[in-house]
Amino acid sequence: MTRIIDNLAEIAEHYDALFCDLWGCVHDGIRAFPAAVEALRAFKAQGGTVVLVTNSPRPRASVEAQITRMGVPRDSWDVIATSGDSARAAMYQGVVGHKVWHIGEKHDAPFFEPLALLDNPVEITRVALEEAEGIVCTGPFDPMADPAVMRPQFLLAKTRGLKLLCANPDIVVDRGETREWCAGALARLYTAMGGESLYFGKPHPPIYDLARRRLQQLGRSISDDRILAVGDGILTDVMGGMGENIDTLFITGGLAREETMTDEKPDPAKLARFLTDVQMEPSYSIGMLR
Repeated sequence: MTRIIDNLAEIAEHYDALFCDLWGCVHDGIRAFPAAVEALRAFKAQGGTVVLVTNSPRPRASVEAQITRMGVPRDSWDVIATSGDSARAAMYQGVVGHKVWHIGEKHDAPFFEPLALLDNPVEITRVALEEAEGIVCTGPFDPMADPAVMRPQFLLAKTRGLKLLCANPDIVVDRGETREWCAGALARLYTAMGGESLYFGKPHPPIYDLARRRLQQLGRSISDDRILAVGDGILTDVMGGMGENIDTLFITGGLAREETMTDEKPDPAKLARFLTDVQMEPSYSIGMLR
């Protein structure tokens, strides 16, 4: 059964690295959570390493700029691993062809910036759906619109046998008090319609492989039993950590705030019912990261 804790310091001595989610844990899409920032700083002060592992479809440099604007200071983390970087590497290896139809907003343009880390990357051209060899989805055209509005285009894409590369497996996020759809909702719909979706963020293995490589690039070899995955997504952060045999800390005051009746802490009975319903068992649970 999950152990409810009051703060990260209670368990920090058992871990040398955090694979920490961003949205819902360290910020709300608008501004940083001061208590979360201080918790990460304290973990680093005792010698721990903080890897920000995010399902953002952006390259890590873009994520760094974004979280800096939100007030997440550079001294609270060590390195970033993004779903976008993992998906970009696959795209430039040609997994969805050379000509791609892009589903996403204008601010997702950095996804298509050149990737110098690969030898002989394929040339990617963005085209209309009718000309495409594959689909790249960084998010909805309109994050407030029901994903079902994409059914006509997806029917055509499925008929043509196009694969959809999903750069962000999250279904929804909360920007402040507003809930928005993410790329994962579109990929889920496309799969349900009979199309093939490819995933590279949490809970899927590629992003965890990338996070471990980021640790190695820092010169830190840390065994999985000394890594703690932190996040508010029960089907992304927690499922992914459990799938990697990594201990997990579930932030109940994020996406599952209402289901777990979280104020300072989750209601134990509501939390137990929620975890039973989703058939997940995080190692620890906490209201908010602090």
